[in-house]
Amino acid sequence: MPAQQKNNRSPLTSCDWPIEELPGLSQEEKSRFQNCGIKTTKELIKQGKTAETRVNLANKLQVNLQYVNKWIALADLARIPSVGMQYCGLLLHAGIGSVAQLSQTPTHRLHQQIMRLQVATMQRRDLCPAIELVQQWSQQAKGVLSAEC
Repeated sequence: MPAQQKNNRSPLTSCDWPIEELPGLSQEEKSRFQNCGIKTTKELIKQGKTAETRVNLANKLQVNLQYVNKWIALADLARIPSVGMQYCGLLLHAGIGSVAQLSQTPTHRLHQQIMRLQVATMQRRDLCPAIELVQQWSQQAKGVLSAEC
């Protein structure tokens, strides 16, 4: 469950997750985040707002900037309630790097990208999320962005 919000709230409410739920983090990386005072995905996004702050964060975490950029992209995508931690990695692998990009990508094209990715990596079409779910991601991305204005 998100750290501060529950998934049953309005689709316009962005989710904030415990940092240790971010996909692909090693135990050492989780500890480094904790040592830097970053406990949630919202805090990660906040500390990585600019290119300069991302470089500083990479130095504090003692990791390559590329990893920080990936983690911030995952955290950003996970803000979408129907995406969360379950699908943020899939979207990133399908070429979507932000909520803004998700909101602007045509649903049918994104669904095709995900289908190609699933078939290429898993040889299974049935693992691809339904187009209705992909459409929900896009709608919620637009809602989250408009709620921030």
